[in-house]
Amino acid sequence: MKNFLFLLLLALYACKSADTSSTTPPPPVTAADTVGKFRNPLLTVGPDPWVTYKDGFYYVMHTTGNNLRIYKTRTMSRLAAAPSFVVWTPPATGPNSRDIWAPELHFINGKWYIYYAADNNGADATHRMFVLENESADPTQGTWTDKGQLNVADNKWAIDGTVLQNNGQLYFAWSGWENEQGGLQNLYISKLTNPWTAEGPRIRLSTPDYAWEKQGFGVNEGPEFLVHNDKVFIIYSASFCGTDQYALGQLTATTSANLLDPASWTKSANPVFGPYGLNGTYGPGHQSFFTTPDGKENWMVYHANPGAGQGCGDQRSVRMQPFTWKADGSPDFGQPVPLTQFIKRPSGE
Repeated sequence: MKNFLFLLLLALYACKSADTSSTTPPPPVTAADTVGKFRNPLLTVGPDPWVTYKDGFYYVMHTTGNNLRIYKTRTMSRLAAAPSFVVWTPPATGPNSRDIWAPELHFINGKWYIYYAADNNGADATHRMFVLENESADPTQGTWTDKGQLNVADNKWAIDGTVLQNNGQLYFAWSGWENEQGGLQNLYISKLTNPWTAEGPRIRLSTPDYAWEKQGFGVNEGPEFLVHNDKVFIIYSASFCGTDQYALGQLTATTSANLLDPASWTKSANPVFGPYGLNGTYGPGHQSFFTTPDGKENWMVYHANPGAGQGCGDQRSVRMQPFTWKADGSPDFGQPVPLTQFIKRPSGE
């Protein structure tokens, strides 16, 4: 009898296992799913991505930590196949020798400039912004000249610098500490008299006010300017990148306003992108933007982690997706596209 019961139970278990294994699998990917499309990520490693377009090429940079590297490609969706060029390696010692973060490449008044954050031999409290200049038409060629530290007022901790040219005036925005002891990271702005020289006081435009900006600790960082019609936006990252609550916030002003006046800017009360913790997208942030050469499409490039709890390291990969505009003229970024989903390639590719 025991043997009979054992055989009966074994048969029932086998039937159950067979039933489980017969679950219908997801449909296979077909050629029709992939024609003219791509899937994220563009690069499996690429924190703090930056992209700009000139003369038929996209130029892309991201944090490597130990040098400045530029990718050159005609097709953003095929970035992984693009050649890359190390255009600058830091000195062995000194104020810009370590922790090279969030580089940005800008074409200003006929020359190329790279803005990057660096510190003195790994001492985070010494992080400041630095500038390189290149007169070559192609930023992957020619000579990069060190223009030194961008000496913003108060000379305090500074990272994630970016530039806007509006109504003939250059502006520099960045993330900084209020003092030398760390704590809250705020967003500041200053005039530039030329691409490597700041003028006047640093002016605080934003500090972490809302709970969604204070996860881990209070952070406003990675500011990027985005101009549309008569409005200028600063899209920034909020909360500590070591949490999955990293998300994008938004400041809004008009292009005719005094951009150095904090009263000219309005902060959105809620995140405009993220936080998100599904489909291989955790902690999306530190974005940049481009418009396709035909002017028809707007795209956002950003980083995110593929899994939960992966923090601020090299798990952050480069993704991109299109965005549109709301009726009030502000950007509509939607939600992060799942890694499993195919996206139509940018116009012109």
